[in-house]
Amino acid sequence: MDAQTFAKLNEWRNYPAQQQPSYADKRLLREITEDLRTRPPLVFAGEVDQLTRKLAAAAAGQAFVLTGGDCAETFADSTADKIRAKVQTILQMSLVMSYGASMPIVKMGRIAGQYSKPRSAPQESKDGITLPSYRGDAVNGFAFTHQSRQPDPRRLLEMYQRSATSLNLIRAFTQGGYADLRQVHLWNQGFRNNPAFSKYETIASELDRALRFMTAVGADFDSIKTVDFYSAHESLLLEYESAMTRVDSRTGKLYDTSAHYLWIGERTRDPESAHVKQAMQIANPIGVKIGPNTSPQDLLRLIDLLNPEGVPGRLSFITRMGVGNIRKVLPGLVKAVEETGNPVVWISDPMHGNTITSVSGYKTRRFSDILGEVEGFFQAVREAGGIPGGIHIELTGDDVTEVMGGSQDVSDDALAERYETLVDPRLNHQQSLELAFLLTQYLAV
Repeated sequence: MDAQTFAKLNEWRNYPAQQQPSYADKRLLREITEDLRTRPPLVFAGEVDQLTRKLAAAAAGQAFVLTGGDCAETFADSTADKIRAKVQTILQMSLVMSYGASMPIVKMGRIAGQYSKPRSAPQESKDGITLPSYRGDAVNGFAFTHQSRQPDPRRLLEMYQRSATSLNLIRAFTQGGYADLRQVHLWNQGFRNNPAFSKYETIASELDRALRFMTAVGADFDSIKTVDFYSAHESLLLEYESAMTRVDSRTGKLYDTSAHYLWIGERTRDPESAHVKQAMQIANPIGVKIGPNTSPQDLLRLIDLLNPEGVPGRLSFITRMGVGNIRKVLPGLVKAVEETGNPVVWISDPMHGNTITSVSGYKTRRFSDILGEVEGFFQAVREAGGIPGGIHIELTGDDVTEVMGGSQDVSDDALAERYETLVDPRLNHQQSLELAFLLTQYLAV
């Protein structure tokens, strides 16, 4: 990397950076990031460019984006079984949605890199003791002790190693026959046989009939034995993202090789922030989370900075408004952006704006609120002249009890049975599939 490119890569250091860990040992941090700069890339520029083209199709209404995975991955849960369950859930959802919408589904996982989370407060207190907040396993430990809560740069190296092994496993699953369309459909049979989901029997039966027809006419199933699956995470820890950025030998452009897709959070999207300045330098597709306090001017400024050339698929706006705000706030934002002619992928995050505390004291969400925001998103985007391009949800492949409601009707009292998340509540396997069936109603319009 020449001096000019290196200076460009580090320009973000001249701007304010929110939500960054305060490392006590700066020398160790330098040693770790220097080590990371020598490590092989986790993803490749050609894969990133392929994703950008698929996102361009979503912006044009020719594809739909499905992003799902943990609110914050943990090192302990980066096991083969946990990863397989999440990938399987996303593949099952994508099959239902693709059939219902008659369009390709771009599959991305909040997997293999989503090991950190922004927090509303830098510290938390318990029983008169105040310690740094838990910011994800890439930063510190969850245990409420002084030693555990101290940010440790060595965790960045473990994040890299965990991400590498996770991506290797995902590639094996999705390219080795595990994702064969017929196999995915068989997984959905268990969902179909659950009495709670009898109302989706028609769609499930139609899918079954379509696959039988393909078999009868000798369709080429080789083309559906593998799928493209992309990794995504929040671009939060700037030292890590900077260390993982490489120069593409084909084009001379900078690519963040920690993931195919990076998004900037609601708390760090200020146009003059270090996060935005860093994202400006890389060729990856970028998402920006936008909440109910976003102004049209905010979005127009972000477009000028992150996609000044109007590259299709480069920029996504991920809305997280809350069910009570989505119809009031989003139409004006969509209209302002659409009037620029700059292509944007509109994606709904119906999770983060609908977090509540239950009567029993659990941080949770109502499934009905999630569905309400999804419906409002489709309505608002279309009425303002835009194209609904995707959905971004926190889910797990396990049967946890963290979100209330759904056909299985998880109650407040049931939350305690399998509440496992360390940060935000996730849809369980069955709720995720139910959401996929319901999405077909909006996609088929």
